[in-house]
Amino acid sequence: MMTNDRRKPIRWGMVGGGRGSQIGYIHRSAAHRDGVFELAAGAFDIDPERGRAFGADLGLDEERSYRDFATMFAAEAGRADGIEAVSIATPNNTHFAICKAALEHDLHVICEKPLCFTTAEAEELKALSQARGRIVGVTYGYAGHQMIEQARAMVRNGDLGEIRIVNLQFAHGFHSAAVEELNPSTRWRVDPKFAGPSYVLGDVGTHPLYIAKVILPHLKIRRLLCTRQSFVKSRAPLEDNAVTLMEYDNGAIATIWSSAVNAGSMHGQKIRIVGSKASIEWWDERPNQLSYEIQGEPARILERGMDYLYPEARIDDRIGGGHPEGLFEAWANLYRRFGFAINRERGLAPAGIEKLVFPDVDAGLEGVRWVENCVRSADAGGIWLDYR
Repeated sequence: MMTNDRRKPIRWGMVGGGRGSQIGYIHRSAAHRDGVFELAAGAFDIDPERGRAFGADLGLDEERSYRDFATMFAAEAGRADGIEAVSIATPNNTHFAICKAALEHDLHVICEKPLCFTTAEAEELKALSQARGRIVGVTYGYAGHQMIEQARAMVRNGDLGEIRIVNLQFAHGFHSAAVEELNPSTRWRVDPKFAGPSYVLGDVGTHPLYIAKVILPHLKIRRLLCTRQSFVKSRAPLEDNAVTLMEYDNGAIATIWSSAVNAGSMHGQKIRIVGSKASIEWWDERPNQLSYEIQGEPARILERGMDYLYPEARIDDRIGGGHPEGLFEAWANLYRRFGFAINRERGLAPAGIEKLVFPDVDAGLEGVRWVENCVRSADAGGIWLDYR
């Protein structure tokens, strides 16, 4: 396992992620796991008093638990020990403004997806991050599982042959009824004012889309067709189910099933890649295994942490094979990669950082672009459109 420079942890803040947040705890756990980041400030809640109380529970100085992100960025910029990076764990409609403000204050950013609502906004953030020399990471947390790197190496080394078919899905059943009526943390996800132009396409569909990009970096989407439905009618115009067909530039085809109404499914995120010689399949409910099926031979189950894997799949191992690692470890792997990338800008990165893949501003941009294209196709009646 690679190490970091513990002498100079990155001074880090959070926007959102306070008491009652679905995602705040895993951000903090992942950031602290390897000592790469040190929480120094936060604007945790839309209610300033509640946010300050939460900051106190985390052990922060009261003066560094701020009423809002703008106040935090301005105050921290005036401190010699001010934050150097910030994580954004707020509803979708706030991401663009907070990310832009953070970059304008020369902060590195780790943002929940979607990065923003439009490709134009994402391109603006990319240009700003490049002009400021700052890293933007996006928390596609499942990509931190080691077997994703194994799949990437297998494709690169020709183990599957020519890639023909890519079947992707993230289809859970927890919103098969109108649970948002009683759950405020779900309600905003189905409100266009807060969620943006889509629900499940952006909320779950972009996760396997990004993993496929990690595994298949050489493939580019040429065109797509999307159809979307609101089976819980009160969610219209946002969809709770969608099917997207895609064609890649090499002639391969792909499907993505994005759903929150797959009744009975716990999570349902699966990635299957079919080549001319063999296929692989990964399921996030069993993240330590990768199915490897060579035509004409018995199926194999590859296990995390084993010496027969490619070296890239063993870099992030935290314990020997046979011991299960889960989502918290995957997020910690990504946060460590975010930290390495930030430390490269600080002149502290270890050797080998250029080999580590993490969801950066381009990944955020591509997720926004894909959702935009899917909505464009679906709203035109579910027709094939050139990807743009």
